Amino acid sequence: MTYVTATSGLCVRNMMELEQSCSVLREYGSEQSLLSRPDGSSTFVQGDTSMLAGVYGPAEVKVSKEIYDRATVEVLIQAKTGLSSVRERAREQCVRETCEAALLLTLHPRSSLTVILQVVHDDGSLLSCCLNAACMALMDAGLPMSLLFCGVTCAISKEGQIITDPTAQQEKESRALLTFAIDSVERNVLMSSTTGSFSVHELQQCIAISRKASEQIFLFYRDSVKRRYSKIQ
Repeated sequence: MTYVTATSGLCVRNMMELEQSCSVLREYGSEQSLLSRPDGSSTFVQGDTSMLAGVYGPAEVKVSKEIYDRATVEVLIQAKTGLSSVRERAREQCVRETCEAALLLTLHPRSSLTVILQVVHDDGSLLSCCLNAACMALMDAGLPMSLLFCGVTCAISKEGQIITDPTAQQEKESRALLTFAIDSVERNVLMSSTTGSFSVHELQQCIAISRKASEQIFLFYRDSVKRRYSKIQ
């Protein structure tokens, strides 16, 4: 498994300008094609948070879920222990909406694509780790996509400090938590999930920091795929 430590400096003076600050991503890494049964699989590790993802399809879909002009996307997140909760259901919807925005679903009408995410360990920024693991697994499956995506989580402390890729302890101590799915083409926000209280200014700050941090993750995607195929050759 390849690991990388990424650091990018960014902050926002007002809605449009950047000033000096620093957003630091924890050490992260990924490995693809670990599982034999799925059509694509990957692990993604961010600090001590770890996810395992498997992609199945295109495959047959139940008649009740069939869509005549595109594929149906299902996402299942399995908790480390016990049954899945309402929180997992909300995360599943976030990941599903992001996958639907990235995949060329019209190329596989009346079929199903299933993404299964297994929580290995949760030490904060779990939704962004889910998004990153899902994207790497979709790439491993060779599914047609119009763009790649990655997840970045920001926590806002009670003092107003923005922490990128927070740990579980930092999340508990924060007054707001924001996760964004960023696309690889225009660096647009494909999906956002927020909890807590924050101002419009702080929201804009977090979006700008997430866009900057995404550059390092997309570079990691490219380097990972490049290393993988250079080994095959």
